[in-house]
Amino acid sequence: MRTTIGFAILLCGAHCVAVAASTPQSIRKSLPQPTVIQGFPCAKGYAWFFADGQLEKCTVTHEMPFGEATIPAGSWITLTEDGKPRFVQMLHDAPILGLTCLGGSWLGPSEGPTVSFYPSGKLKQCFLTADHTVHGVPCMKSGGIFGNRSVSGPMFYENGRLKSCTLTTDFGTQHRGELFKQAP
Repeated sequence: MRTTIGFAILLCGAHCVAVAASTPQSIRKSLPQPTVIQGFPCAKGYAWFFADGQLEKCTVTHEMPFGEATIPAGSWITLTEDGKPRFVQMLHDAPILGLTCLGGSWLGPSEGPTVSFYPSGKLKQCFLTADHTVHGVPCMKSGGIFGNRSVSGPMFYENGRLKSCTLTTDFGTQHRGELFKQAP
C-alpha cells in the first residue's frame, strides 16, 4: 500500500490536486449520446449525479462559459449540489481572467490540475503555466518544487483580490519561494 501511495504521489507531482471524490451518494450513469443536462452539454460516456438526480460532473462537448471562465471542449466539470461551478479540469491550458491556467494530463482531463470556483462562479484558484505578475505581485508558476514543498497556484478572495501565491522574486520584505498572503 505504501509503495502504491508513494508511486501515486511521485506520478502526480505538484500538478495533482486533492479533490473530494464523488460523494458516496453519487450515481454514475452512462450517456449513450451527447446530452444537455441542466444546461450543460455533457458528452457521450459517463456522468455522475447527486442522489436527488442533479448533475454532479461530466465532460462537456464544446467550449462554454463556466463561472468566470470560458472552458475548452473536453473539459471535466464538477458542480455543487445546487448546480453551481465547483471546479473544472480542462482538456488543455487555457486563459482565465488574463492568467494562463494549467489543463490537461496524460491520464486525461479528469486526472489533471483543477481550476476552482466559489459558488458565485468567481475564480478561487488556478495553477499557472508560467510565472506571472498577479495584481502587482510576482507569482511563481505552479507545479514546481521550491525548497521542500510544491508550488500551488494563486488563490483569490471572492471579491477577486489576490489572497496568496508563492513568490517568484523578492517582493517587499518577503523572499523568492515564500508564500505571499494578503488580507481581503
